[in-house]
Amino acid sequence: MKLEVIVLPVADVDRAKNFYTGLGWREDADFATGDDFRVVQFTPPGSPCSIIFGTGVTSAPPGSARGLHLVVDDIEAARSELADRGANPSEVFHDEGGVFHHGGGKARLPGPAPDRASYGSFLSFDDPDGNGWYLQEITTRLPGR
Repeated sequence: MKLEVIVLPVADVDRAKNFYTGLGWREDADFATGDDFRVVQFTPPGSPCSIIFGTGVTSAPPGSARGLHLVVDDIEAARSELADRGANPSEVFHDEGGVFHHGGGKARLPGPAPDRASYGSFLSFDDPDGNGWYLQEITTRLPGR
């Protein structure tokens, strides 16, 4: 099995479309079959998984998708690009436990992981509806990944 699509709940489809276009994500589709159903699909650069949002595609409240993760090999460069593209990213942080970040901002320490350890540095940003994204820096993958 392969993860293909994540559905994002949004309040304003065109605002979301403008945001993800501004991030430089590829627009794959924008189909409508009337006023009550529209599907818009975007794919982050280099990702095999896409996002879908639109009208009539989910009953989840707008902004309720949290903890979505994107992987980058240079968190500082990715932060700079997101900031340049208007995404308002957080500062880079790492978790005091060094394994994975805690939810809700607990146990976060400023800056990248010590020695820039792979899997240890993060930043976050939200889309205009509040759907929450994290970037995680991975420079060397664990065996089997």
